Amino acid sequence: MFAFQPTVMGRSLRVLAALLAYPDAQLRDDLAEMSALLHAERALSAPRRAELDALMAAIRSADPLRNEADYVELFDRGRATSLHLFEHVHGDSRERGPAMIDLGLTYEKAGLSLKEGELPDYLPAVLEFVSTQPPREAKAFLGEMSHIFNALFGALQHQQSAYASVLAALLELAGEAARPVVPPVDPPIDESWAEPVVFDGCSSQGQARPGQPQPIHIRRRTASDHAAKGASA
Repeated sequence: MFAFQPTVMGRSLRVLAALLAYPDAQLRDDLAEMSALLHAERALSAPRRAELDALMAAIRSADPLRNEADYVELFDRGRATSLHLFEHVHGDSRERGPAMIDLGLTYEKAGLSLKEGELPDYLPAVLEFVSTQPPREAKAFLGEMSHIFNALFGALQHQQSAYASVLAALLELAGEAARPVVPPVDPPIDESWAEPVVFDGCSSQGQARPGQPQPIHIRRRTASDHAAKGASA
């Protein structure tokens, strides 16, 4: 991600950013140092640090391959727990592209650069950027994202994931209370692309089998529909 000198509160933000990243061998090797940094800086309350220690202990003790697979299942296979912030704000709308560009320019103006292939709205990258800001600005930046943090917090709590403690810590640093938002029903990504049983109907979800009435659903065309049509032209 970025290379820089963190400010006050910045070390805790960098630890939280790392905890939300893919739990590879390097992360597992760094867990002891990460815990020491949290306790030395004391930007978070003792109960919150204890929760994060429990998460790190779980990552350390788990089977590495299972831990990595669980991470992918949790964060990469559903919108409610996506770590790409604009997924929660803009979804698939055409506003997402310009927002990405604006955020990338913010990083450039601060003299920071992303890793190749990393998107600007990836939460660990955002947190590393915030950690370079003075405490007042960092707290304000986190406060602007608190509604997304609460949505993620609620989705992770709903799945009984220890990663919810990271979002609770971010809300604490923002000076906000953790108010979990009940996540909407979010079918797995694979389910929406699943092929039907052979000769058992067409592939569009919700359509009837052969010999049954085929309902027609009419809805108003939205701006995103026009954008999608233009992109495919």
